[in-house]
Amino acid sequence: MTSAPDRLTPAVRKVRIPMIANSPLSLERSHGLARLSFRQDGVRTRLERLHQSGSAKAFVHPSHKGLDVILLNTSGGMTGGDRLSYALSLEAGCRVTAATQTAERAYRSEAGVAQVSVEHEVGPGAHLDWLPQETILFDGSALDRVTTVRLGPGASCLTLEAVVLGRAAMGEVVRRVSLTDRRQVIRGDVPVLVEPLRLADAMLQAGLGVLQDARAFASLALVAEGAEARLQSVRSVLDEPGVSGGASGFDGRLTVRLMAADGWPMRRQILRVLAVLRDAPLPRVWQM
Repeated sequence: MTSAPDRLTPAVRKVRIPMIANSPLSLERSHGLARLSFRQDGVRTRLERLHQSGSAKAFVHPSHKGLDVILLNTSGGMTGGDRLSYALSLEAGCRVTAATQTAERAYRSEAGVAQVSVEHEVGPGAHLDWLPQETILFDGSALDRVTTVRLGPGASCLTLEAVVLGRAAMGEVVRRVSLTDRRQVIRGDVPVLVEPLRLADAMLQAGLGVLQDARAFASLALVAEGAEARLQSVRSVLDEPGVSGGASGFDGRLTVRLMAADGWPMRRQILRVLAVLRDAPLPRVWQM
């Protein structure tokens, strides 16, 4: 008696997939670009152009003074091989505040490095507040970021960068990490503020002189004529429990450094410093 032919329907028939030895798995990578330009129309700042592609999105809203720009990475985070780029261009006299919609996340990378490029041009007499929310580094993450703000004559900027090592509330511990972060403000062809940072595995346990067991750190800088005049006002609010910080100011620059055992008290301290350095309410994403 001969066996009956295979009568399984296509929906239930097993599919045999040949195994290819030593074949690397090719994963889809996330690429995003958001580029915006602004012009001054009388006393109002207006959006001139908006280009967005891939995982990068931008939303523009009127604010108390000028415009608020909210940037979003729809991929939900970054890992090795991902690329993200933000670029703002402000013509003379514009006032813009730009922030990210939520914290950026750098996840464990099996291969390669996640790359972030930020390039802002601030025209004569214009002002930019670049206030991204914190970057959370997960165990095994690898991130390379360069932030450049170019100022025209009489232009000014307020910049922030905050980093959190894992989520303390989730019990996460970061033992392996690679972060290369360079922030620079350039007026004409002259660098007026350069902040390079390199964070690797050994530095997580280096103790005194590096992180001192801190899980969160931040840097704020105001580059504007007379910025140093706000130094005492900033120092007077550097008393948030659980946060250590210091501020210095000279020659049109004011810088603030913060360290904390967790991201939440550091965020509260950042909000208090920004209240001193800004004369307008923060974007709503920072108030949530």
